Amino acid sequence: MERRTAAEKIKLSGFNNLTKILSFNLYDFCITTSEKQKSEYLDWISQKYSAEKILEISREICKIINSDIVSESKMNFDPAGASTMTLMSDVHGSKWEEFAGHGAGVKQHLTKSHLTSHTYPDVSDPNGICTFRVDFDIATCGDIIPLKAINYLFEAFCGDVVYIDYVVRGYTRDINGKKVYNDHYFNSIQDFIKPEILKDYEYHSDLNMPRDNIWQTKLMLKDMGAERFVMESEDVNHPSINDKMTLLYGEMKEVFHLY
Repeated sequence: MERRTAAEKIKLSGFNNLTKILSFNLYDFCITTSEKQKSEYLDWISQKYSAEKILEISREICKIINSDIVSESKMNFDPAGASTMTLMSDVHGSKWEEFAGHGAGVKQHLTKSHLTSHTYPDVSDPNGICTFRVDFDIATCGDIIPLKAINYLFEAFCGDVVYIDYVVRGYTRDINGKKVYNDHYFNSIQDFIKPEILKDYEYHSDLNMPRDNIWQTKLMLKDMGAERFVMESEDVNHPSINDKMTLLYGEMKEVFHLY
């Protein structure tokens, strides 16, 4: 398979069934010192990352990757957690009206791009180390490049440990009819992450398999001190804070798979 550099541009024929899937898993950690604080953390997560709030994030992502929203759905769960789905199209404005006029079959074909999210709060740890994971997937077809949304996702969620996976499947064709299995080339997912974001992370793991169109990067936050993780500022002086910080970093390293 012919490889091209990132600087080279491919002239395409117009046919494009490339599917690009960006999967974000972000973990947030919190230290609690009582059952009351566990409940408060769960309430905070449920409000900050409700299905309605995540749909707002999804709409902003659609703007960033230049995709039109066709439909949305959402669900909040009891006692905690949320799920959303957004159907997208990579046909815009007058072009969308032109294609939509051809009937439901064309519309169905154009809305194979979608964005889904699921959240998983956990306050069941007996030592008071609470976690929140959000699983955010952007699956697009055609010309849309979901990697453009990476920095906004870091801004929208608190990521103490971050997994990012990216896969490209299908193919397009160049103007000579030759198959092209990826219409954008790069070395690493981290090429798309702002340096000021990367500098906050101590552990980096980077898997790059460009021949197979598979990439993965993992990040774990630097030691930011207890101030980042406690529910209330005065808890940094709690008698058990050092022990809880040791437990918290043990949890983070376990999720990161350092041991």
